[in-house]
Amino acid sequence: MQTTSHLLMIRPVHFTFNEQTAVNNAFQVAAADNDTPQKALKEFNDFVQVLTNNGIDVTVINDTLQPHTPDSIFPNNWISFHQDGTILLYPMYAANRRQERKPHVIEKIKEKFSITKTIDLTNYENNNLFLEGTGSMVLDRENKIAYACLSQRTDADVLKDFCNQMNFTPVFFYAVDANNAPIYHTNVMMCIADKYAVICLDAIADEQERNKVIKTLENTNKQIVAITHQQMNQFAGNMLQVNNQEGMHFLVMSSQAYHSLTQEQVQLLENFNPILHSSLTTIETNGGGSARCMLAEVFLPLK
Repeated sequence: MQTTSHLLMIRPVHFTFNEQTAVNNAFQVAAADNDTPQKALKEFNDFVQVLTNNGIDVTVINDTLQPHTPDSIFPNNWISFHQDGTILLYPMYAANRRQERKPHVIEKIKEKFSITKTIDLTNYENNNLFLEGTGSMVLDRENKIAYACLSQRTDADVLKDFCNQMNFTPVFFYAVDANNAPIYHTNVMMCIADKYAVICLDAIADEQERNKVIKTLENTNKQIVAITHQQMNQFAGNMLQVNNQEGMHFLVMSSQAYHSLTQEQVQLLENFNPILHSSLTTIETNGGGSARCMLAEVFLPLK
């Protein structure tokens, strides 16, 4: 199963620019003002409304004031949930992001879903090795493939450990933005859906690596929808396919991402499924992440 109708979202209490993550996240811009937390909260609530209005089940958990975790709105980096009842905890680059692993989040998930096993990879932090969940990896869950662009936040050895424990095949490569800077998370440059993949192929500079990714996508019957560096900078790679309670599929993205697409790209994507989008400008600017980063897919069995 590639998609789920169950999502976890963390409602921020004091969202703001995070200096610890900005050192290697070129998508972040220090635009915070006194109204940033309020603007981000409105964007968050509006986004939840768009999802729930379309029959998608969203478990919203409020963040806590202490410890202050400015990026808690992006839970998919520290935890993932799998069909066999397994959850994984991931090693995080920024010290203040490690504090996002708050017990009350897992306890709330346990009220609704069955957790039978926990795989804890956080010890890698002691060796400065990181793998930031489904930000670092874009998972083809049906074909058990983990795509990953290697960076300071995505280590090949930790990726291999994940793949060994979860029976995935790693496909890793290097990717850069238009300024030749490493892309910090794979999920800003590619999205895997059930029948297609949205990807910035231009970001993979090495021809051999790029061809390997293309071949793997084609061998798994994914139609490739290529986006440009400029579209990627507008978070057009940061999308997630979900389904609602009736099984209808949607592609979720921010309004900025949607408006960056050409008419032909929109038509191509809508041939597969409707698009849902919501304005996330404050969150995107200060957080350097977008719609997909805010959504932790819950594949756990329901109780």
